[in-house]
Amino acid sequence: MARKASSRANGKKRVARRRPWTNADHRELKRHSKAKTRVSVISRVMKRTVGALRQQALKLGLGLGHRR
Repeated sequence: MARKASSRANGKKRVARRRPWTNADHRELKRHSKAKTRVSVISRVMKRTVGALRQQALKLGLGLGHRR
């Protein structure tokens, strides 16, 4: 099975490889949730997208962002 080559020359975004969530990642996300850190800041620190953080927080039953 051949893998598709992604390039930015034709205007398409590069596909990122998914990193599995570790227990340490979960602990860090919980810490940020309790500290009420902004999601954009968490995203930069953990090097994950805002959407990925929100999905994982939902899965763990954590509140993120301004709606708590």
